[in-house]
Amino acid sequence: MRIEDSGLVMPLRPDVTTVGRGRGVDVRLDDPSVSRLHAEIVRRGPYVYVVDMGLSRNGTRVNGRPIARRVLEDGDVVSFGTARCRLGGIPREEVDPDVELRRAVAPELTRREVDVLTSLCRPALSDEAFVAPATARDIAGELVVTEAAVKQHLLRLYQKFRIPEGANRRTRLANEVIAMGLVRPLPPVHVPQQGRPPMDGRVPGVRTAETRRPGAPGHSHGPGRPPAHSTTAGRRAS
Repeated sequence: MRIEDSGLVMPLRPDVTTVGRGRGVDVRLDDPSVSRLHAEIVRRGPYVYVVDMGLSRNGTRVNGRPIARRVLEDGDVVSFGTARCRLGGIPREEVDPDVELRRAVAPELTRREVDVLTSLCRPALSDEAFVAPATARDIAGELVVTEAAVKQHLLRLYQKFRIPEGANRRTRLANEVIAMGLVRPLPPVHVPQQGRPPMDGRVPGVRTAETRRPGAPGHSHGPGRPPAHSTTAGRRAS
C-alpha cells in the first residue's frame, strides 16, 4: 500500500492490517480526518478487502465511492478520510459478486431522506459513547415536520438500505449509514443556558411585539400603549 501524500510504501500483513491515526495500528496516517482505528485491510487467499470500522466520522472510500466492506483490485485508491492510499500487487482475477461478501453501494436518496438520515445519526456522531440514534419524534422536531412523515421516510430508508424488520432497526440503519460515510457530524446546536436569556432579552423562536406584523394578534400599538380593545383601554374610555 502506497501512501500518496508521503510516497511511503507499506507492505500488508499476511492476515489483517489495521489502518488509522492511533499508535497501535499497523499503518499510521497522521491526518486529523482519520480515526485512531479507522479500517482494516484483510487478506484471504488471493483476495484482499477493506473494512471500515464504523468508528470514523469521515468514512472510507474506494475509488471515490463510500463503502462499508469492499473487495479490492490492483490499483484501487482507498481513501481513509482525506488520506489517499493506492493498493498494488494484488493478483488480477475476475471477482464474482458472490465472493465479494458485500459491495456497499449507497442507494439514491432524496434531499429530505438525507436530512432524515443526518438527524437520525447526529447523536451517534457526537463525542459521547454509546449514544442511541435519534427517535422519530426527535427528527420531526428538528426538521419541523410531523412524526408520521418521518416514520414514512424511515420505512422507505429501511427498504433502500435493506434493513430487515426486528429490534433496533433505527440503530442498524444508523450504523449502516455511518459505516458507508454518508453522513458527517454537524456543528452542535447552540442552546442558551437555562436562566440566561440572549443578550437582546428575546427568547429564540418567539416573536416579540416589535417583530409582529401590524394588525396581527398581540401587536403593540405603540410603546407602553395597550391595544384599543383591551380592558384597560375600556376603563379609560369610560
